[in-house]
Parts: sequence; structure tokens; C-alpha cells
Amino acid sequence: MSPSLTLPDHGSDDAPEPDVDGLGRVVIRARGISKSFDETLALDDVDLELRAGEVHALLGENGAGKTTLSNVIAGIYRADRGSVEVDGTEHHFRSPSQAIAAGIGMVHQQFRLIQPMTVAENVHLGWHDTPSVVSRKVLVDRTMRLMDELSIHIDPTAQIWQLSVGEQQRVEILRTLARGARVLILDEPTAVLTAEQARELFGVMRSLVAGGRTVVFISHKLKEVLEVSDRITVLRAGRHMVTRYTAGATPHELAVLMTGDHSELRVRRGAARSEQPLLEIDGVSALSSRGLPALRDVTLGVYGGEIVGVAGVSGNGQTELAEVVTGLRRTESGTIRIDRTDVTDQSPRSFAEAHVGHIPEDRLGVALVRSAQVRDNAVLRQYRRPEFSTWYALRHGSIAEFARRLVAAARVQTPGIDTPTGFLSGGNQQRLVAGREAGVASRVFIASQPTRGLDVQSTGDVQRSIIDRRDAGCAVLLISDDLDEVLLMSDRVVVMYEGRIVGSFEGEEVDRRRIGLLMGGHLGEDDGRGTGE
Repeated sequence: MSPSLTLPDHGSDDAPEPDVDGLGRVVIRARGISKSFDETLALDDVDLELRAGEVHALLGENGAGKTTLSNVIAGIYRADRGSVEVDGTEHHFRSPSQAIAAGIGMVHQQFRLIQPMTVAENVHLGWHDTPSVVSRKVLVDRTMRLMDELSIHIDPTAQIWQLSVGEQQRVEILRTLARGARVLILDEPTAVLTAEQARELFGVMRSLVAGGRTVVFISHKLKEVLEVSDRITVLRAGRHMVTRYTAGATPHELAVLMTGDHSELRVRRGAARSEQPLLEIDGVSALSSRGLPALRDVTLGVYGGEIVGVAGVSGNGQTELAEVVTGLRRTESGTIRIDRTDVTDQSPRSFAEAHVGHIPEDRLGVALVRSAQVRDNAVLRQYRRPEFSTWYALRHGSIAEFARRLVAAARVQTPGIDTPTGFLSGGNQQRLVAGREAGVASRVFIASQPTRGLDVQSTGDVQRSIIDRRDAGCAVLLISDDLDEVLLMSDRVVVMYEGRIVGSFEGEEVDRRRIGLLMGGHLGEDDGRGTGE
């Protein structure tokens, strides 16, 4: 066993040699890439050029072809037409292992780590450089040397399930770089991260490109792309729109390139609210899934005709709050009322029958059945209604007609209502959920992280569906880690910290700085704890 650890060398890992335009040398050149899935053209004659020492953002709506193009470059898909050159040599990858041998690695949205195993064990699992005879100390020492070399640090003895999402992502990056990747493709890496975790990731990315590596940053978040990238390639409907320097680019310009839509969402405040709150949360406490206190004596009233936004750093009780007011989590104490009727600890079906719509933060784990058809998911929360079923059978004709209307109204892009929902892009899945739940929510609408992971167009569509419910007289509770979204959408903002409501602001009195301090636990003498009404 070698006493030292040296990363594999594919060509040169030195600082990039500047080209005539001030960028590093060309590492990857993809030409005329086309890819179809059945009758759907995912990529249409797309070119992409990546340089050493740059963060290259791949920007586009959900379904624009970003991930498909990256999967072709990373050897996961084979292109129908086109070529990929690495350091001037043409390659036709048949597997990810061939791509990694050429210095290309990809970190996917869904992590591929073994939860009960340690960081060190995951890093070495399936790595050809792993010694044939190992001990815990050997794996830990090798992992520590690797972390020092790459300036990526996580406790090597921690089991994966003990790590935060951001830390797990760093383990994935570490595993990929350990196998010799000079080009690192990150597929929507901030979709599951808090703002602070995203900033930490950007630091890692900058450290990697400073050492001559290339990072491909797949995203639809304009602010993040403008913050971290050197160049931007925009895809729309599987076609290459533009590649340009980030310097001088504006969010509006990029949004138009992504969508072709020049309009911007403008939100007016609710005109009037009901005399009595439609949703009442009175002194509610609840435990987290780990049995720890998550909600602590929360009191909040939400009136018809208003959007109450919940601001807070992820993990301060927002998830549990959404779950207790939709029947997904039991309370330890307190009362929940809908239209002055006590619904505390009733089933999710009871909440739906009380006309409470719910966009959950985990659309695939909670809101949809991936293997079921679009038509079935369209009535998943209402199939017991007389128009959709008798006491012994479903009314398939009525369900199909309802699904067609929902797909059209929610602008869900799908080959048909018989398509398995798992085949839809994330944006179209969320449009389906938002449209379905808006139909349930004639009294109360709970929207938890409703635009997480969505592109500009899908975000606008989902946000409009929420505003429409408010304007129809619903009480809307909006929970989002995106403070800009909370401030844009809300008539009233409450702040959560460590399971408590620690501040409340009317729309006209919103103080971004004060909200930021409260989110960070800087409560001051007057911590603002109260009813939130």
C-alpha cells in the first residue's frame, strides 16, 4: 500500500493556460448533440464548449435539456448524433466509468451514498485505488489526505445518515474527484440546500476551478448563476440559445432567453380579508421525526383573502408546521381549527374533506405516485367524490375528463393523461400538484416550498395558482426557504426560529434586515414572540 495518496492525472491538473480570449484551454467540445426519447426530441443539434478553470453554468427551464446534455457528456446516455471531444480526442462513451476514466464526473440530484456506512467507507466503495486489505484507520487516513488535497472537509468517521444534506453533497463531490475527475458536473446542486449551504458549495466550486478544474453548474436559479459562474450557456426546448460571459448579464435578459416570455410576475396585496381566521393554530407543540421538540407553543391565525408567509432557516419547524396543519403529523398539545371546527390530529383525508389543499415540499415522496398515470394522480386526493366513483368502482370517463381539464388549466406539458407521472419533468410534476391542490383548497391552502427546484416559467405558474386561491378568498400559508419569494408573495410575514414564531410583520411594514436577524436567532430584548395574528 502506498504511503501517500495521489489523485489520478488525466493530462494536466496545473493552472489553466490562458487562451486568446482570456479563458483556459478547451477541455471538452461537444458538437451537434441530438438525443430523442421515443418521439420526444430532448436535444436538437446542441454545441457546448468547456474551458479549464471556469465555472460554466448550464441554464434553462425544467425539460430544456440541461441534464440530458450532461448525461451524454458523462457517459450515462449515448447521443443519437454528434460527438464529444476531450482534450481534442473524440470519445463515444458507453458508460459513466469510461467517462470518469477520461476525467469527467457527475454528481446527481439524488445522492448515491450508502446511509449506514461512514464517509470514509463511501469514498472508497467501488474505487479501483482502494487497497485490497483495509482497516478503519487506513480508510480514515486516506480520506483525510484526500480532503486536505481538495480542501473539502467532513468528519470521515461520521455515518452518512448523520450528515446534513450539504455535507452529503460534499461526500459525493469528494468521491467523484477521488476517481480523477477534472470536469465536475453538478446537476441542480442547490435544489436541496439552504442559502448558507449553497454559499459553502460555491466556495468549494471556486477552490476547484482555482486549481484548474472545470465545474459545470446546472441550474435555473438566475441569482445563483450570476453569482458563481464565469460563462453561461442557455438551453431552451432542447436547443442552444446562447453562450456568453456572465459579466454584464442581467436576470431579465437570461429569463427571456430561457422562456421567450418578456412578462414579469407582479403581486398586488390582498384587497380584503375575512372577519374571522379560516385557519387557527392555537398553542401547538409537536415533535420531529427524531422525537425532538420541533414546534413550541405556536399560535397563528390565517384569514381568508391573505397569504401569510413563513420565513426561517430550514430546520426550524417549518416542515413540522406544514405537516400538523394537513394531518401528516400528530401534535403533542394545542388545537388546530378550520372554519372554527376542531380538526386537531385528524387524518389527511379529513383535512382534504375540510377543503384544505396542500403542496408538500417533497412532491415525489408525498404528493405523487411516480408509477401511476397523470389521470390517476389528478384525482389522488378527490377520487372518493361521487363524480369520480361509486361505492364499488371508479368512473373512469369522469376521471379522464377532469384530468384533461386540469392538465390544460395548469399548463402541464405531457404526451397524454395516460403517461406515467414519473416521466414528467419536475416543473410539470409541480404544476400538476399545484393545480390539483388548488382545486381542493376552497378554504385553506398550505404551500410548502412550492417552487423549490423549479425553473422561471414553472415558478411563475405555481405562484400565480397560489395568488389565485388567495384572491378567491382562501387562507394561504406559504412556507419557503426563499426569503425573496416570501417577501414577494406575502400579505403578512411571520418568522420561525427553533420551533417558535419570533416575529410578525404586515406587508407594508416588512423589515428585511430585522427578519434576517430573527431568522438567525438574534431576538434582542423584544423577541417579538406572540400570536402572529
